[in-house]
Amino acid sequence: MWRYASGLTLIAGLCCMPATAQAPDNGKKADQGYTPVRLWERPDVRATRVEIKAGAIRAVHQHDDVKFHLFIPLMGTLQLTIGSDKPVDAPIGQAFYIKGGTPHGFRNLGSTPGAAMEIFVKDGASTASLDAVGALAAGLRTSPPR
Repeated sequence: MWRYASGLTLIAGLCCMPATAQAPDNGKKADQGYTPVRLWERPDVRATRVEIKAGAIRAVHQHDDVKFHLFIPLMGTLQLTIGSDKPVDAPIGQAFYIKGGTPHGFRNLGSTPGAAMEIFVKDGASTASLDAVGALAAGLRTSPPR
């Protein structure tokens, strides 16, 4: 139980951190209107806050170095496309599961900036890491919308 509580506390704190205090993801040049901000990096889990300007699109891409990741909208009017499925609205706080290697992309349909948290569980992640991410996703699904 302690693992779940400490993991959820850490992730909640990362979600609340101001992204302006962080450097862009590994110094890579951000896509037009899209800025990834690496918040936490461990051998088994990575947390990134992505900021996306009004009307901007994050092109379809995939992550081949992870088992899966969660895409969790934090603000804005986001739309997510996973694989060959039709785009879906991505409500704030809803966790979306994306298996490693699955093409996906997203866009901000709104007139204000948007943001999302991405939690990546890397290949070789421990059971404890998987449990903590599972508890986070379950907590988000049961949280009332703001």
